[in-house]
Amino acid sequence: MTHAQDSQGEIVETKYYNMPSYEKFVLASGAELEELKIAYETYGALNEKRDNAVLICHALSGDAHAAGYHKGDKKAGWWDVMIGPGKAFDTNKYFVICSNIIGGCKGSSGPNSVNPKTKKPYGLSFPLVTIGDMVNAQKKLIDFLEIDKLLSVCGGSMGGMQALQWAVSYPKHIHSCIPVATTYKHSAQQIAFDEVGRQAIMADPAWQGGDYYEKTHPSAGLAVARMVGHITYMSNDSMEQKFGRTMKTEKLGYGFSTEYEIEGYLRYRGDSFVKRFDANSYLYITKAMDHFDLQEDKKLHQAFKGVKTRFLVIAFSSDWLYPASQSKEIVKALKMNGIDVTYCEIRSDYGHDAFLLKSEEETKLIKHFLDNTHKVIERNR
Repeated sequence: MTHAQDSQGEIVETKYYNMPSYEKFVLASGAELEELKIAYETYGALNEKRDNAVLICHALSGDAHAAGYHKGDKKAGWWDVMIGPGKAFDTNKYFVICSNIIGGCKGSSGPNSVNPKTKKPYGLSFPLVTIGDMVNAQKKLIDFLEIDKLLSVCGGSMGGMQALQWAVSYPKHIHSCIPVATTYKHSAQQIAFDEVGRQAIMADPAWQGGDYYEKTHPSAGLAVARMVGHITYMSNDSMEQKFGRTMKTEKLGYGFSTEYEIEGYLRYRGDSFVKRFDANSYLYITKAMDHFDLQEDKKLHQAFKGVKTRFLVIAFSSDWLYPASQSKEIVKALKMNGIDVTYCEIRSDYGHDAFLLKSEEETKLIKHFLDNTHKVIERNR
């Protein structure tokens, strides 16, 4: 990371970790990656004790660029409102890390990566990945950064799944966990929405079985998948307040053109998404989310057996994609293990997207929680 400043904010650079060539990264499926590459960014400085590191895990459409600006960009990273001096993840205090998940399309190993054997993009020959695989890859990065124990792991939506997996897979390597607007497993309805998106992509003639990288991309299918997904990120109240039945045209055209503001908004969201995301990655990531199940054929509280990590679980009142009831189940399971957990449900009309928008409330909660976590660590030294 550079420390140059421009008029907009801190200029940051994406870095890359490449697993040594003599190692192989084994996935949950048993498949192996001969080359593991992870794109990541860091903000703030690692202290001498190397105990002030916080890992931020991104959601489905996110990437390593969580804060600051890339040179020439007009838009900051996806959670810039929460990461920086004086913010929730105060970079005057903490060394903040965010990496692109494997299976993604923003620099880490994924279906759009070049297969070293064929010298062409993997496409569907890239092995399926799980949330656990994503976390295991992140652990490789943390080891590379020579950090033995993270102060905290935090993420919203799919990022929250990763945070929970960290607590279960590597309980001795994190002090605290902040899962936000998430779940411990997908319900049938959540799987159903993902499947509609996947089918929209695979029904696009341009998809060609995932082998489209040197051809026309399945933009129409991916745009529809994003439109469906975006509906689940909002709430009925937020859509009603923002759009209602407002028309884009002066009168009904009695056709299938874009007549309502909400139609135009969804098409805009879909068209914007295809410019920055890979259709195959959408398939891989949503399937990983659907496969995620912290229980693994046992009762949820048993998944947290032996975990000593402190938790702050945050949910939002209008989130119907990952409703507060699912967060409460996590809290109940943690309490059954005597784990130190705080639960906060923030009132909001924004729906699932609230975790990206309700920064003031989240900031207060997270600042207080991290300060207390630091005090607990010092007290137990």
